[in-house]
Amino acid sequence: MSKLKIAIIGCGGIANEKQMPSLSKLDGIEMVAFCDLVEERAEKAAAKYGVKEAQVYTDYKELLEKENLDVVHVCTPNKSHAEITIAALEAGNHVMCEKPMAKTASEAREMVDVAKRTGKKLTIGYNNRFRDDSLYMKDVCESGELGEVYFAKAHAIRRRAVPTWGVFLNEEEQGGGPLIDIGTHALDLTLWMMDNYEVKSVVGNVYHKLSGQESKANAFGPWDAKEFSVEDSAFGMITMKDGATVILESSWALNTLEVREAQTTLCGTQGGADMKDGLRINGEKHGKLHTTKPELGAGGVAFFDGELESDADREARLWIESIVKDTEPVVKPEQALVVSEILEAIYESAKTGEAVYFD
Repeated sequence: MSKLKIAIIGCGGIANEKQMPSLSKLDGIEMVAFCDLVEERAEKAAAKYGVKEAQVYTDYKELLEKENLDVVHVCTPNKSHAEITIAALEAGNHVMCEKPMAKTASEAREMVDVAKRTGKKLTIGYNNRFRDDSLYMKDVCESGELGEVYFAKAHAIRRRAVPTWGVFLNEEEQGGGPLIDIGTHALDLTLWMMDNYEVKSVVGNVYHKLSGQESKANAFGPWDAKEFSVEDSAFGMITMKDGATVILESSWALNTLEVREAQTTLCGTQGGADMKDGLRINGEKHGKLHTTKPELGAGGVAFFDGELESDADREARLWIESIVKDTEPVVKPEQALVVSEILEAIYESAKTGEAVYFD
């Protein structure tokens, strides 16, 4: 069987840190085309990860027109996710688009519609689903061990770790700050664990409290208050149609010592689970309260943990397998759409001071 031909559109941080290194470990693919507005970045990516005859572009439209592809990975700023994804789907390619799905919910909805119409696979880069602790927790949920999960928290809190590179602080390019950047991961993880995508209403608050201050105490270096046009914190309460409640907390810069990112807490009728200090499962056994901490990974042998697969590597492998085997991707676009709809509703509720009701 011939190898799947993949194009990388957007050769910045996420492509170099996650997408391309993980794809390069797979036997069934070859990266044949690279595109970036900065030609030098595309050239470096092609030299490091591409086949010998890999082509370099600065215009994704030209790439899609000239290349005979199977798969396109979209690793650009949020603003162009929908535009490029839709064009790639229309050109007959399967698409992996980085998170969040799109800048707006209407764009995300169009992406789903086009994927259905073209019959091409579409997935979104929610790689935290593929962590060992996430997969174990998902098994716990699916086994019914927690019972009905009716309360959950989606955690995306940093103390002072505002990303100061790229366009993260640019609302026009990104559509928002920590809510759409890291809050999206925590929310996706939580809804996936609950297997609950039926939303009734959303209430949200958004804050620009620290963004206007100059601060040198930041993990990624001082931020420019004049350039910081997105929120520094956002919080939401989501009520599901079955009555379940989800609290979403997200911040790049919050004066707190309770720092938790890409984590979830679940509370059910039979038990609970959280990811604080490692995965913990709690409940009642033999008339007593109990808490267990599963041993994840190979372990057990000094200096040897076995060949552990990273979340990014597992994400890439399962995505490619879904294409080869013609199965559904782990991250379904319809699920990612609901995440985008909730994020947008939190922003809208914060602006109007009113709850946003879903049909």
